[in-house]
Amino acid sequence: MVLPYATPEFAGIGGEIKQRNEDFFVQELPLYEPSGEGEHVFCEVQKNGVSTFDAVERLAKAAGVQRVDVGYAGMKDARAVTRQLFSIRGATEELVRSIKTPELEVLWAARHGNKIRLGHLKGNRFAIKVREVDPLGVTKLGPLIKKLTETGVPNYFGEQRFGRRNNNDLIGAALVRGDNKELARLLLGDPQKGVDEGMQYKARRLYEEGDLQESFKAWPRRNGLERRLLHQVIKTGKASGAGRALDEHLRRLFVSALQSRVFNEILAERVTAGTYSTLTPGEWAYKHDNGACFHVEDLAAESPRTGTWEVSPSGPLIGFRVSLSTLDAGEMEQRVFARHALTPEMFKVPGHHRVKGARRPLRVQPEDVEYSAGVDEHGGYITVAFTLPAGAFATVVMRELMKNDEEEEVAPAEVGEGVEGGGDSLEGEGEGEGEE
Repeated sequence: MVLPYATPEFAGIGGEIKQRNEDFFVQELPLYEPSGEGEHVFCEVQKNGVSTFDAVERLAKAAGVQRVDVGYAGMKDARAVTRQLFSIRGATEELVRSIKTPELEVLWAARHGNKIRLGHLKGNRFAIKVREVDPLGVTKLGPLIKKLTETGVPNYFGEQRFGRRNNNDLIGAALVRGDNKELARLLLGDPQKGVDEGMQYKARRLYEEGDLQESFKAWPRRNGLERRLLHQVIKTGKASGAGRALDEHLRRLFVSALQSRVFNEILAERVTAGTYSTLTPGEWAYKHDNGACFHVEDLAAESPRTGTWEVSPSGPLIGFRVSLSTLDAGEMEQRVFARHALTPEMFKVPGHHRVKGARRPLRVQPEDVEYSAGVDEHGGYITVAFTLPAGAFATVVMRELMKNDEEEEVAPAEVGEGVEGGGDSLEGEGEGEGEE
């Protein structure tokens, strides 16, 4: 399959993004303001080239608290300058305000009664410089942006959701299916030339060859999680040891990547069919004002509401309680599920994983879009700024504006990662620049 463009009739501006951290700026827009009272200290942190998980660790250490005491609203890309919201329990406002390093600085702090959690976010404001581009190409953006703001950008999950090794979803599938051998192979083996480097490639190759002891010795110290997973496999003599050593956060991340891959394939079919921005009989419509969904019974009555952005078509994030479409839309959803050999019931395993699922809008509307061109010491550039709701990916918007690929391939499921973050991070875990 491919990820088709919504606007193939418009030429893109080409170019490259993220050549420098400063070229990709994102600021979180809070869902609510701190009350001024409570046991948690809310703070806005500006960080340069620092992942969300790294920031949590640094804030916890500087404040003298545990990592579990630090909350955050959304995941952000490390290759960027970001202003991100965190909460810290057990610290004073004065101490939090004083936290400052060359790569991380607290801008303000105020007390609140609850911990900030994933999803406690209204949206994100982006300002992105496109390099290796003719600044005069900025003239292409007017009609293209007009079209995208009217009909919407396909609400694909960005490639970073699937990790640097592009297999987070396959790991999630192994978790859901209870395939311990495949799970351990994907986590510790499956060497990929051009992706895995040096000793990491050697360690994965040795695992594939069955030499677990030598594989353990080959893993670099910074790959602490892989070493712990492999230690459990060696200790127990079973591949299931790797799965048991995964914490709940990583389990959720991998299963979420599987949901994302399935959603992207469903959305790709709707974009190809030209129905990603229009309602079809039997599907669930998404209400943009409150996130609620309703089953479309009267197509003629509901369809005009897509033009005013009151509602949009939606696709499933597969889970045991997700509402599924009927008629043609339902047949298409079931066809993609079958391609991955998945059913909603597989996401409800007592004591292992329970994922309810949800509906996600098939399109997103960039707001307050601005664009300009210029030249600096690094050459010509085009800057695009816009606001997206929580959960949407700026790189997906930029992909539609730049059109650098022929239409990105989506690897079909085989039946059967992002940021390296030191000793406690799994290589290829990945982060999203503007997701919930």
